[in-house]
Amino acid sequence: MSAPEREAKVYALFVEFKDPDSLVFSAKKAVDAGYQKLEAFSPYPVKGLDEVLGTVKDRVALITFLGGLIGGAGGFFMQWYANVIDYPINVGGRPDNSWPAFIPITFELTVLGGALSALIGMLALNKLPKPYYPTFNAREFLRASKDGFFLCIQADDPKFDLYETRIFLEGLKPRSIGEMRDED
Repeated sequence: MSAPEREAKVYALFVEFKDPDSLVFSAKKAVDAGYQKLEAFSPYPVKGLDEVLGTVKDRVALITFLGGLIGGAGGFFMQWYANVIDYPINVGGRPDNSWPAFIPITFELTVLGGALSALIGMLALNKLPKPYYPTFNAREFLRASKDGFFLCIQADDPKFDLYETRIFLEGLKPRSIGEMRDED
């Protein structure tokens, strides 16, 4: 199939705003209008935007805590089993379950378990790695990391209709409006 024959389907409509307050206001309007598949992009965190879009917070912290807990418990159990059950050796008359000697390795495995689970949890929750993302095809979107504030409504949203969604977005008085196409 040659390039002219292949038609790229619309992935999303996006709008650019001049300031973060307009972005938050427009995101609230889009949520109130019933749109569910929204994404917002800005060069820095915008206060109130997470609450409007309903993004989930603190899941990585819980995953990190559980990973650290499992790592610490595993480290302690490993030492306890080796010194008490599998190969007990009487060293200097101390008891087999001498827990103060287990503290350094337990601490290290707690840190290791927490760090690895934080990394894996962050990658999994962000659905990374994602080598291709249609948003990167929009030339205007290069400004999202400098001075652009973008709101994007995805085409797989249940309420998405290309014509009506474009009219809705134009009513928000954006700086610009555009389409993102998915190059399959």
